[in-house]
Amino acid sequence: MAWAGTPALLENLSPYLVYGCYPEVVTNHNNAQQILINLASSYLYKDVLALTGIKKPLLLEKILKALAWQVGSEVSLSEVAQTVGADAKTIDSYIHLLEQVYVVYRLGAHSGNLRNELSRKKKIYFYDNGVRNALIGNFSLPDNRNDIVALWENFLITERKKLLSYNGFYGHTHFWRNGNQAEVDYIEEIDGKVYAYEFKWNPGAKSKFPANFIETNKPVEAMVIHRGNFWQWLEKYPY
Repeated sequence: MAWAGTPALLENLSPYLVYGCYPEVVTNHNNAQQILINLASSYLYKDVLALTGIKKPLLLEKILKALAWQVGSEVSLSEVAQTVGADAKTIDSYIHLLEQVYVVYRLGAHSGNLRNELSRKKKIYFYDNGVRNALIGNFSLPDNRNDIVALWENFLITERKKLLSYNGFYGHTHFWRNGNQAEVDYIEEIDGKVYAYEFKWNPGAKSKFPANFIETNKPVEAMVIHRGNFWQWLEKYPY
């Protein structure tokens, strides 16, 4: 999707966050809820089951809902397994299959050690906000919900992911968190250079990048993305 810094885009931002960006939904907002409910039930269950060979639709539904509630948070496979009544290996295999059919994707933690990156917890995002909201049964507008930060983060990272893919990005994307829970929401690393981003729903919110992250990684760019500048970032490539 191409973005432009226009009043029309800002007026439509709330529907994008709540109902997502599927073409049928974007062009038919009056029926968006029913379209998404049908999509979630028919595609995520029937079609995904057929395409992947998953034999337990009820378990798939439980896993998807558990992941939907944890958007923006680090996901523990063992905790999800305990929640849905399965083992961690099964959860991992289901998530892998969901990645293959572009329902969810994982974002790993930034580390100087690739082995650590592969073993540490991941964040899991949905390719479409509307599908995520259909799974949790919440189509309230942003001002009336307590998960707006998660919705904003899911929207921004997913749309950025589309831009990178379209432009042949060959680097790595991560989030960063240290033992003291200091965090950077999103990082792009390419050709030895680090670009760091924090996401704020409120344009006036203050944000400071952790000093130890800046000192260790020396990012070329450390930028706060908010409602006043997000469309510029979603078109910004190459750097």
